[in-house]
Amino acid sequence: MMLRQFRAGSPEAAALLDRSTRFADGVDSAVAAILTDVRLRGDVAVAEYTRRFDRREPPYEITRASWDELASQVTPRVRDALELAAARIRTFHERQVEHDLDITLDGVRLELRVTPLARTGLYVPGGTARYPSSVLMTAIPAKVAGVPEVVMVTPGASPEAMLAARLARVDRVFELGGAQAIGALAFGTASVPRVDKIVGPGNSWVASAKRQVYGEVDIDSIAGPSEVLIIADDSAPPAWLAADLLAQAEHDREARALLVTMSSTLADAVDAELVKQLADLPRRDLAEHSITHHGAAVIVGSIDEAIAFANLYAPEHLELDVDDARAVAARCTTAGAIFIGKWSSEAAGDYVAGANHVLPTGGAARYASPLGVHDFRKRTSIVEYSEAAAIAHADDIAVLADCEGLHAHGRSALKRKERI
Repeated sequence: MMLRQFRAGSPEAAALLDRSTRFADGVDSAVAAILTDVRLRGDVAVAEYTRRFDRREPPYEITRASWDELASQVTPRVRDALELAAARIRTFHERQVEHDLDITLDGVRLELRVTPLARTGLYVPGGTARYPSSVLMTAIPAKVAGVPEVVMVTPGASPEAMLAARLARVDRVFELGGAQAIGALAFGTASVPRVDKIVGPGNSWVASAKRQVYGEVDIDSIAGPSEVLIIADDSAPPAWLAADLLAQAEHDREARALLVTMSSTLADAVDAELVKQLADLPRRDLAEHSITHHGAAVIVGSIDEAIAFANLYAPEHLELDVDDARAVAARCTTAGAIFIGKWSSEAAGDYVAGANHVLPTGGAARYASPLGVHDFRKRTSIVEYSEAAAIAHADDIAVLADCEGLHAHGRSALKRKERI
């Protein structure tokens, strides 16, 4: 049996909840050394590490002419699909724009001013891989938020990624990767501008670098392995369930793909389909390792038990292939994205549905949210007192300040009762 079966409540099922990700020994310290070097020596250090790891010489910024040449190589069919995805992502995210708040309470005017970040950095994995969807999902919300300058770094600029950057209105692209690219964005160099926030997925070196520069800049998250949890009943086609599990498993060897069902018969049928579909899957080695080492079918006694397990697991992607899926979705409170009904595949969410595919992993859906326009805007509180309100509140301010032992605070408020 490829897909291990566990009963809900068993120690094996409980162990599935632990997805804490730890970097290999030495990664954090090696990354820290690179970041320190980039901070001190700027472009010189960036060039040295890029020669060592990627065998690429400066200059690293892609010119407009090279950008156009790369984008022109994309086939018309892929271009059409990227344009469809870009339009849908932009339409959905335009509805997320948060507006200023302005109220007056008894002579005190309170405002919440919402403004875009000045400059955002996008990390896009490259090399032999192509991730144009990641470009669209990170750059479009930033531009919808009003960010004036979006800077993209990638260790290998594919034609598809460059076309996506054009569709998403990215401003500048540097062919840089790894911890040195994160350092360049966080600290700024003579050639790479310093940004306010870095978003986008990467390997463990990139993830470690993002974690270490947090505070110097903002980041979206530290992404762990991709994951899907599917709640299914006997109405769900086993072939579709297996295909959806494999769609997640082919990301990498550490990806998590779980089936939660009331039926061990269904779990057996899905297992047989996994074997059949793996036979001709191009990324079979990755997917097979993921399924056999991290995949599982959790057998539950009821839909209530299935929902409880999903809420504990807090998956990045939650598929509901059950009768009355919308009613079940209302009770699922901890997931990055929920896909309702058998026609809603997680793959659609990755590409053209329009909702963002940058989602919390590793159980972070308990407190975190999908990437969105709000991630690229900051809020400023504005307080304006009238004379009458300042006098009216002075005594209460002083009482609270005395309570906290901050007497200068109270004096500051009481001074407003004295005539100038």
